[in-house]
Amino acid sequence: MKVAIAGAGSVGTAIARDLHANGHDVLVLELDPELVERRRSELEVTWLAGDACEVASLDAAGLATTDVVVAATGDDEDNLVISLLAKQEFAVPRVVARVNNAKNQWLFTQSWGVDVSVSTPQLLTALVEEAVSVGSLVRLLQFQGGSAHLVEVTLAENSPAAEKPIAELGIPRDATIVAIVRDDRLVVPRGDTVLKSGDEVLVLVTADAEAAVQELLVGG
Repeated sequence: MKVAIAGAGSVGTAIARDLHANGHDVLVLELDPELVERRRSELEVTWLAGDACEVASLDAAGLATTDVVVAATGDDEDNLVISLLAKQEFAVPRVVARVNNAKNQWLFTQSWGVDVSVSTPQLLTALVEEAVSVGSLVRLLQFQGGSAHLVEVTLAENSPAAEKPIAELGIPRDATIVAIVRDDRLVVPRGDTVLKSGDEVLVLVTADAEAAVQELLVGG
């Protein structure tokens, strides 16, 4: 997979390092040429000095043949512009954008070319809630410009879904149970899979169906 990352700060560099280690073709585009030179000696990926908010720089980075663009700068306005250019000018199949200020989360939608937005503060909050919450629906990630979410719930003993097969729950059409973690093991859900109290259930759900999913898994 060919990935272009805008921003060579700590976040962008960490993403580049992990993707490179996993065998992907990674290019990092950074405005500061001195930072590019420093990073070049640290990580053997393709480095390019240029302004990711300019079409010429993105063209030089080869976005026309890129599978994924990650807008990972420390500036939300830049990340939005990068996302919009990547999608509209180069038709990049998947655009992932970093949200630095949680108050700007509402802007990171498909209208700005964003397929997946990741808010570090919100993600940290979600992970804290996920670690301590039982019987509560916790949002982990947002997809498709905010219309779909990955949510997690640890089933309480009094969950209406406990001891029932998934097929009998009446999960809404706009929701899908994608994984279950039980006793530190991953269980791939099927219609006849019986949910149990203590299960960590991961659900991909649209905003419209979220209330119904909460009612089924958590209760009123």
